[in-house]
Amino acid sequence: MNTTLVSDLSDVENLCPSLNLHLKPYAKVNVCVALPQMKVVGQTISNWEVMEKLKTMCTPHQFTLLRVAKSNLEFVRFEGEVENKSLVSTFVSMLDGKHIKLSGFSGLLKVTCGESKIPFPSRHDWDSYFRDSKDYDETQPGERPDTVHISNIPCKFFMPKNGSTVSNEMVIQCFLTYGEIRNIDIPMLDPYRTDVQSAVPSNFQTFSYGSRLNFEVYIQYKEYIGFAKCMDTLRGKKIVLKESDGKAIAATVKVDFDKTKHLSAKSIDRRLQEKKKIEKLQKERERQKRKEKELEERKILAEKMKELEKLKEQEDRRRRREEKRRKKQEEKRAQEEAAKLAKRIALEERKLLIAQRKLESIRLLSELLDRVKSVAQQAEVERLEREIAKKAEEERKRKEEEESKRKEKNLKRKLKLEKKEAEIKDRLEQRKREDDFRKDQK
Repeated sequence: MNTTLVSDLSDVENLCPSLNLHLKPYAKVNVCVALPQMKVVGQTISNWEVMEKLKTMCTPHQFTLLRVAKSNLEFVRFEGEVENKSLVSTFVSMLDGKHIKLSGFSGLLKVTCGESKIPFPSRHDWDSYFRDSKDYDETQPGERPDTVHISNIPCKFFMPKNGSTVSNEMVIQCFLTYGEIRNIDIPMLDPYRTDVQSAVPSNFQTFSYGSRLNFEVYIQYKEYIGFAKCMDTLRGKKIVLKESDGKAIAATVKVDFDKTKHLSAKSIDRRLQEKKKIEKLQKERERQKRKEKELEERKILAEKMKELEKLKEQEDRRRRREEKRRKKQEEKRAQEEAAKLAKRIALEERKLLIAQRKLESIRLLSELLDRVKSVAQQAEVERLEREIAKKAEEERKRKEEEESKRKEKNLKRKLKLEKKEAEIKDRLEQRKREDDFRKDQK
């Protein structure tokens, strides 16, 4: 992180009071500690111990930040930040030319300290750069000293309350103080770029929009004076945000003049064309994905429909087979019952025919006996008559008995047949009810 908490606001300057943004001068010192020659193999010096010694030497003052800038066998160089510019001379006087003693070393280590110079371009730097460069046209915006490039700016400094990303309008509001702005570009706000330093197509990439902690901005002023004022004001300064809870956060930002023609007409047009190409390519990819998805969905739907049709066809075939088998069974049972009934009827008819023939025979015999009476003796006739009468009576009784037995037998058979037919009818109705129930269940 490039931000630190600030407790001393005595030397801050206004940058944009409406946004609670201010400027604070850098207060840095360079501290160099000369190291002794190592005489024991494996012997080391603790940078942490050296830092603690330096901090103790500056008591009651404290470094707001102290870190190792460079370290080798001859020296260790530290970069330190203090609360404000007025304390720099105090820290230099407390450290420069002093000595420290480290555990494990007999000799003293010499300390040198001086104010740190902040690298920042001067008017001579940008004037000579654009004057000596042959591929720049100073009559064209973006190809002359008019664009300030600021990087490592915390997003929260220019993020609206309850917002999710940097506000372009807030940045303009802040830097409009130095002059009228011709153009501004915050690469992070373009979802097709991550780190745009030039209009090179490879710099165009998609990324998670608004997912960074810091951002960079290119600010192009209409007049040279606006550019110069902005550069001069930001020279050697940190940006400070005063929060609503009273805390102040300082951010170390990098400020330079644009050397890449970032906001020149050609670069802007090139980025715009590249953006259009990427948008067109993305739309084409999205259309292709939608088309592939629709084809896949249609394919899946067709397979499901085909499977359903197949299942339906199998079910229909099964139902037809069951219906055909049931009808065959019913027809077979009906044929068997009809054959049995026809056989019984034929048997009864035959018995009736035999009885009719016997009766005709008796009648014929009676007629013959009547004819014999006239030519035979009366006694014989009478005897014969008695015999015939007796036989007739016997035959009549026998016939009556046979008829009675036959009727009783026929009645029993009829009752048995009716009972069996009723059972068959009940069985058929029961089977029909079961089939109807199975159909309803399906």
